[in-house]
Amino acid sequence: MAGLPSVRVAAVLAAPVFLDLPATLDKLDTLVAEAAAGGAQLVVCGESFVAGFPIWNGVLAPIDQHGFHEQLVASSLVVPGPETERLGAIARAHRVVLSVGVNERNPDSLGQLWNANLIFDRRGRLINHRRKLVATWYERLTWSHGDAHDLCPVELDGWRLGALICGENTNTLARFTLLAQGERIHIASYPPAWPFDGRSADYDYDLVRNIELRAAAHAFEGKVFVVVAATALDAAALGAVAGDDERLRAALTATAPAAMILGPDGRLVSGPLTEPGILHAELDLQREIVAKQAHDIVGTYNRADIFRLTVDTRRPTLLQRRDRPDGPDELDLPSPEG
Repeated sequence: MAGLPSVRVAAVLAAPVFLDLPATLDKLDTLVAEAAAGGAQLVVCGESFVAGFPIWNGVLAPIDQHGFHEQLVASSLVVPGPETERLGAIARAHRVVLSVGVNERNPDSLGQLWNANLIFDRRGRLINHRRKLVATWYERLTWSHGDAHDLCPVELDGWRLGALICGENTNTLARFTLLAQGERIHIASYPPAWPFDGRSADYDYDLVRNIELRAAAHAFEGKVFVVVAATALDAAALGAVAGDDERLRAALTATAPAAMILGPDGRLVSGPLTEPGILHAELDLQREIVAKQAHDIVGTYNRADIFRLTVDTRRPTLLQRRDRPDGPDELDLPSPEG
């Protein structure tokens, strides 16, 4: 067996240009160029970086959110489409593997959005297109549930790169699904804020600590590297949502995120980075081998004769078209069982 490679990675903590798709793509190009200049082979951006996380869900009443939702739909993208071509071109121009969170729109419904993560290879090809399995709590005001399509690591010269979005990193079965398919580098993307409990002045949620707990659990259990990137909250987004309301400002700034990189022992390799910037590290994938000799939950430390996990990786569709040779086209709506 040939030795496993070392991979130079960059975890980005940055704010998009709030709800401005073209300007955010331009900013992303600049960030990727900076990361590549620092030697990165893999560049990871945060949750819904293109072009903004719906932070208003957490602090505004639903009846006060319609304007923001319209702007979010206008700044969302269809996959594939011209914006994904641009993202691929950015990866290709800087010769990096690029992972980025986006707001994806259903081309057949202006009202439906998904929280998606896209991975492009160094040639600019879209090689992984994930939709968040379950929108978390108030995110359901914006995003539909996703699916298990592309819930798999992508093979990149031995990297075996997988990705989960925010709360998915707490989903044991989703994490195991990636590990059981040979994941070696795990991407975990997070939002710019998470206002949780308004009954206390500090809003009772330590986002950085909770991110590190999840990342360390996956790294240690799976004996993999974890690259955490997050979207940041800038003054423009804060001003647009909170205005002069000091309580809303406090809620949105009490839970800042972080970028960090962890090793197969669950310890920090780099970070946490809590201010906007780019975190770099070199990952020696060979470290997985000795760690798994003792504790390999997808190998000798599991029992395939006892435990089995079934995953449906189909991408659901509301409409199936069947062309009948002996009559008119028949349109079927599938049953809940598929």
